[in-house]
Amino acid sequence: MQFVDMALLNRALTHSSAGPSLNNNERLEFLGDRVLGLAVAELLHEKFSTDDEGNLAKRFNSLVRKDACAEVARAVDLGAYLILGSGEDSREGRSKTSILADACEALLGAIFIDQGFLVARDFIYREWASLLANSDANSRDPKSTLQEWAQGRNLALPCYKLVSRAGPDHAPEFTVEVSIDGVESGRGKGTSKRSAEQAAAQLVLNREGI
Repeated sequence: MQFVDMALLNRALTHSSAGPSLNNNERLEFLGDRVLGLAVAELLHEKFSTDDEGNLAKRFNSLVRKDACAEVARAVDLGAYLILGSGEDSREGRSKTSILADACEALLGAIFIDQGFLVARDFIYREWASLLANSDANSRDPKSTLQEWAQGRNLALPCYKLVSRAGPDHAPEFTVEVSIDGVESGRGKGTSKRSAEQAAAQLVLNREGI
């Protein structure tokens, strides 16, 4: 995709650690979040014509959450192009879920301004395709699945411990470790304690082949 306004793209890639408020990507992130929401809602309304409102909402939430945006950002290698302050760059900011998710939303906002909604929607339809294919309104969340798995094997219930919290208040990143007696522990990251817990649970589930 070729931008008409390259300065706009540059702003979308600029983290708050590298630029003042009017020259970083926070305002574009705000806009991009709304563009993503509208495009995903339209897509789900068209594709899942037999789903009721509750199931559509579950699918919607899984596709617009910060972790989903960060996954897309990693898929397109957005981190390599981010403009970060030296301190954030040295703290592996290019791989942080919160920074990647915010930059992804900012990119959507920039595409919307530069190319219009239809181009932004096409980008979302394309880059979110694998996430959409794996969305399931009736699936259990990783924490519930891990708890049921442990109970089914007469193991102790999973225990979640906050390992660290990094980043500013408006864009935190949490690291949580989940442990079960007799099972190798797992760590996950997310923009909230809950999402980090879900990521940790999912890691253990994947490792155990569940």
